[in-house]
Amino acid sequence: MALTDRQRHGEEPLPVFLPLSRRLEAAFAPAIESLPAPTRHRLLLATLKPEAGLAMLLPATGRADVDDLEPARQTGLIVADPVVSRMSFRPPLIRSAIVQLSSPAERRWAHEALAAVTDEPCSRAWHLAEAATGPDETVAHALEQAFLAEFRRGGAATAVTALVRAAELSPQPADRSRRLIEAAYLASSTGPLDQVPRLLAGAREADNARLVSGTRSGSVFAAATAVYLFHAEGDVDGAYRLLTRALDDAGTAKTTSEWIDDLLYALLFVCVYAARPVFWDLLGDALTRFDPKAATPLRLCYDTYTRPDRTSATVHEGLARAFAALPTEAAPQWLMPLAFAAVRMDALSDYRHLVWRMIGQEREGGAIALVLFGMLLLSIDSYHHGQWDESETLAREGLDLAVTYGYHLLKAQLRIRPAYIAAARGNADLAQSLTSEIMTWAAPRGLGLTQAFARHARAIADLGQGDYEDAYAQTSWISLPGIPGTGIPARWMVMDLVEADVRTGRVEEARAHVATAQQDGVPRFSSHTALITAGAAALATDDDQADPLFQAALALPDAERWPWEHARIHLAYGQWLRRTRDTTRARLHLRAAIDTFDRLGAEPWAQRARHELRATGVAVTARPDTGTATLTAQERQIATLAATGLTNKQIAERLFLSHRTVSGHLHRIFPKLGITSRAALRDALDTITPDENNHAPQSASAPKIRTADDPVR
Repeated sequence: MALTDRQRHGEEPLPVFLPLSRRLEAAFAPAIESLPAPTRHRLLLATLKPEAGLAMLLPATGRADVDDLEPARQTGLIVADPVVSRMSFRPPLIRSAIVQLSSPAERRWAHEALAAVTDEPCSRAWHLAEAATGPDETVAHALEQAFLAEFRRGGAATAVTALVRAAELSPQPADRSRRLIEAAYLASSTGPLDQVPRLLAGAREADNARLVSGTRSGSVFAAATAVYLFHAEGDVDGAYRLLTRALDDAGTAKTTSEWIDDLLYALLFVCVYAARPVFWDLLGDALTRFDPKAATPLRLCYDTYTRPDRTSATVHEGLARAFAALPTEAAPQWLMPLAFAAVRMDALSDYRHLVWRMIGQEREGGAIALVLFGMLLLSIDSYHHGQWDESETLAREGLDLAVTYGYHLLKAQLRIRPAYIAAARGNADLAQSLTSEIMTWAAPRGLGLTQAFARHARAIADLGQGDYEDAYAQTSWISLPGIPGTGIPARWMVMDLVEADVRTGRVEEARAHVATAQQDGVPRFSSHTALITAGAAALATDDDQADPLFQAALALPDAERWPWEHARIHLAYGQWLRRTRDTTRARLHLRAAIDTFDRLGAEPWAQRARHELRATGVAVTARPDTGTATLTAQERQIATLAATGLTNKQIAERLFLSHRTVSGHLHRIFPKLGITSRAALRDALDTITPDENNHAPQSASAPKIRTADDPVR
């Protein structure tokens, strides 16, 4: 019962019952071994099925004498209440001792007894599997079917464990191989991802002859490898080739509708992040050829990314109907295509509660990949609505999970939001560091979407710092004048493209960008894109036509829902009014811009607006310095422990906190220290020296830090 090396290093899940040291076993053994045999048997039943009530446990042995538990109660090992049919162990570690001190035969007997009294398919199948003494196809089949059904309802991680156990119980090599492949495919969504190659290697070793094109096993093997390459390596080309093969095989192999849905979901995510038309063409053909069970959410997402000619009203109505039609217990795979479509159409705020519910359901023992996608989409939505602190917290929390479970592509995506926020808030060094890391990783993999967002974040940093030529270089990579950025959401970047052009004297290029956006129907997608395009049009036009265009942009319905772009239009309008000597109106718009920029923490933009307001003749009082962040005593304690390598759970146990509280503190600490990972904590804390009374030196990348307990000098 000893832990394996992989379990010791956190690479495999720990067993339900942790093995006790010899010292602990010796401490518990006298009390347990002195109990009568019927009492030990009932305690073993309760240990292996802790959620079962006494009414279930006692008849399982063929006797219903509750007095058999009395010796354990008298020794203080349990607290039993026959009235409510519940019992608990004191201390909880006694459960591991009971299992460790029982014989294999006793454990098999207990599992058989529990299987006989439960009607729940997964529980019954698992107990039968634990009671098996050797290969048993009947038990393996029951285990496989029960947990695959559970996976469809959201129990992804347990399904992987069950399929691996079913493979161990399979008498035939072909069945063993098939079940390991299914486990690998599910593991590509549940993580840790490093188990996927091991499962696939085991499948190949069990029956390599079956893994040929045209068979279900060969098709699932290809798909599992594709999803792994996508999530772990960001290899969209390799994933595309393997999914193409799997879809071709699906036309000839005996394939269930659920399996077709899984293939198309995987292909959808590859299409989104590769951002190449040929990938979307494959998905469109497959949707027509297979008419999958989940055709509606998949088709809606496909349309929002590939058919800009559709009117926004049609898409928004379709989204509303599709979200409303989702069953309460719908599998999360049904939700995610709709969530991606909603983000694309700036409509996710209406459905955030559904994404949060999915995250809550999947976070513990579910599909971690879907949790990460959900956090990413919520972070994007929060950013666009000006909730930047919430956006950054979501991104950093997701980033921790992505690193832990090995989802490197999503790790790159989740770093983009902190890069945007650092860029807009004037932390140019952090923005530069993040975007360089993202682009270095994404460029050789051909991840067009990832590169575009990283360059966009850097362009915002450049615009804030007044480096307009570099901003132009970044935005030109995203979209050339007059040429739509196919597959890349340039619709969110139109105003930045235009500002970079105008500020560098390329007015005709700016107007070409506006014309392209208007011809492509970008203003029709949402009130957000309408505001961005209208603001860009006002920036690019001649001075004698600018006034009505600025007014029209600010008067658009729901314009204030998008505070970042709204404030920038106020700033640009105020600048134009000051240049045309309409100082009275200029002051109104500049003050509105300052208020929003201050709330967002967009300091370079607020300073620019203050400079313009001062130029109108208004004496401007500088905003109180917010560059000096503070670490509370508890934050310092948590940061110090995290810097030593302790996990959130270990820190929580040491400080008597919940692991979620520790995670929340770290997400606030990172921005204060100007860092993005735990690895950088030690160096960041070293800059806060005791002889300076914990005052860190001021710098662009590491703001001055003062603990809340420090005296004010």
